[in-house]
Amino acid sequence: MSIGKKLLGAVVAILCASLCWPLGAEANTGCPLSRIVEENSRVLAPSDPADRGRSVEQLQLMLKQVGYYDGPVNGIYEPMSVEAVKEFQQQKGIKPDGVVEDVTWQALDEEYCQVAGSNDVPAPTGEVSLLVDTAHRKLTVLSDGEPFKQYPVAVGKYKTPSPVGNFKVLRRARNWGTGFGTRWVGLTVPWGIYGIHGTNKPGSIGSYASHGCIRMNNHNVEELYPWVEPGTRVIMLGNPFNYQDQRFRMLRRGARGGDVMEVQIRMQKLGFYDGPIDGIWGGGMERAVVNFRESKGLPRDNSVDSGVYKALGL
Repeated sequence: MSIGKKLLGAVVAILCASLCWPLGAEANTGCPLSRIVEENSRVLAPSDPADRGRSVEQLQLMLKQVGYYDGPVNGIYEPMSVEAVKEFQQQKGIKPDGVVEDVTWQALDEEYCQVAGSNDVPAPTGEVSLLVDTAHRKLTVLSDGEPFKQYPVAVGKYKTPSPVGNFKVLRRARNWGTGFGTRWVGLTVPWGIYGIHGTNKPGSIGSYASHGCIRMNNHNVEELYPWVEPGTRVIMLGNPFNYQDQRFRMLRRGARGGDVMEVQIRMQKLGFYDGPIDGIWGGGMERAVVNFRESKGLPRDNSVDSGVYKALGL
């Protein structure tokens, strides 16, 4: 079987797995601070009634793993869980108030990953490629087109979506800059600077939180880093128009993104656009849009609005 066919099969398998992956799965998912995400890693604090939810359940699982908690994993931030957090905070030099916010999440994440990553994972032996599912916030490492390991990630927010399409690794760097964690893997996205990187906000992992980059836990991106090199294929799955909402944004001159690229592709197929397929709205795109609107009897304008999207079959 060719790598292309294997890759297609891997995409289907991963999408199916993402839809039904259980909260407490122990499979090869990397360091899963992740599942906190369902509730955006909200701040937890002692209260009456007690905080509840998946964030609390993940907190309890992590505290249990690192040896600070032996109570039930019930998703309720009750006194036993609060005391475990205070003990952990005390040991880490954090104010022992039982309030779980960024600094405590990060310290717990680092401790948990040291334990979870105590057994080194051998490097993939085949050709490495990466598959990022923006809808389910997962990054899967593929070896010769077969799933090798999966990690939870954070992706772009509604107003700053992650790029969608086929790209490659452009460059790699250690400690690239403040806020990018310990590793940076830059991508060949033509309309901006995007990459896969670590984070100093581990509580965001698994959510829609970034300005478009793919955030990973530092421990995980350090594991991934030596497996990729410039030229490694990176496939970003999702809706190029908006993966969190069904509305299309209005496009005008200067717009950039995967939605611009998709409009370019469709207009090129229809014979209205002969410029680069780069996701960047330039002069050629401007003329194409005006001419396309005129050909469809739409009001004279230079925008891609609902009428244009409909005429393009989107």
